[in-house]
Amino acid sequence: MSKADAWFLYAGDGAGVRGHLVRETIELPALREGEVLAEPLFGCWEANMAHALERVPVDVCRLRGEEKIILGNSGVIRILEVGPGVDGLQPGQNALLYGTYGIMDRHGYPQKILGFDAPGTMGCLATRVKLNQQQVIALPEGTRFSLPQWAAFAVRYVSAWSNWRLAWGTFCLQYEDTSVPVANVWGWGGGTTLAELDLARRFGCRTVMLSGTDAHLREIQRYGITAVDRRPFGSLEYDVTRAERDPAYLARYRAGEQRFLDTVARLTEGDGVQIFVDHIGGPLQRATIKSLGRESVLATAGWKAGKRLWYLRPSACIARQQFIHTHGASRPEGIAAVAYAEANGWLPHVDERIYAFDEIPELVETYFANETGMFPCFSVAV
Repeated sequence: MSKADAWFLYAGDGAGVRGHLVRETIELPALREGEVLAEPLFGCWEANMAHALERVPVDVCRLRGEEKIILGNSGVIRILEVGPGVDGLQPGQNALLYGTYGIMDRHGYPQKILGFDAPGTMGCLATRVKLNQQQVIALPEGTRFSLPQWAAFAVRYVSAWSNWRLAWGTFCLQYEDTSVPVANVWGWGGGTTLAELDLARRFGCRTVMLSGTDAHLREIQRYGITAVDRRPFGSLEYDVTRAERDPAYLARYRAGEQRFLDTVARLTEGDGVQIFVDHIGGPLQRATIKSLGRESVLATAGWKAGKRLWYLRPSACIARQQFIHTHGASRPEGIAAVAYAEANGWLPHVDERIYAFDEIPELVETYFANETGMFPCFSVAV
């Protein structure tokens, strides 16, 4: 039996009030076949953790049928003990918490995520964690990069790798091997989009990311990606019901949308976007689809601001536009992403401040105030 100090989220009462984290002690049972005991070293605050606290779109505790849960699926751990039948891992080894490995389908793709909606799993907001060995990916020995960088890599970069692998493969399938054009790859969103566009840039694509905050625009430029300020376009979140009733709103929207499309035409030399990475969802879809060129791909791995999508099938068919959807990544994809990152330096620049384990509540409030960078990290056992 091992004890751990942890931050818990309790189930809500249905009132829709944002939850808060409670610090308590937990006892972990003995290791079983194929399990490891580890101490988290660093973690990165993820959007899914905020969704859990906000209980949007669901109360994750109630979804799991549990009174309280431990969040946190992006982090770096140190192996303390290995159970029987564990291969390739040993005490003292640093490893990636493979946070997308929760409940998998028969092909190895995640359906539910560790430390989030997968029942019975615990995340890295604890000083000790008990994990299945499949939820661990060993870090390269003597890695050139910092542990906080790897902690921030664990979810968003691995998810970006899987989404890009499918988006790029789908795009290339539409051409003969010798005639694949240089793709204009655009995106809006947060850290996963930034990771995916940085990967696209390394594949030789022309990349553009849109943002409406000065800090994020500076961060985007730091990665060698063209940053476009979306504020001059106004709100591109199209409300079809309001548009039907409010002519002034519709006129404002159309003017902003045209400014956006004029910018797309200018930066793509009239070709439109070949791969659009949209992890936001429904409200922006009208503008996103209008920006696409022929033989293009709309790629998504999220639904932050809208779960329902619409499109005109005849137009998509005639233009040969492909829509792809991914969620997390398979374990082989995670291993491949780590190897590529170590070899090519494809990792995030993390926030300068690393929050201590005692400061997790402060990190939460800072995050909700939109005062952190894209990759806010915290320490646990160091």
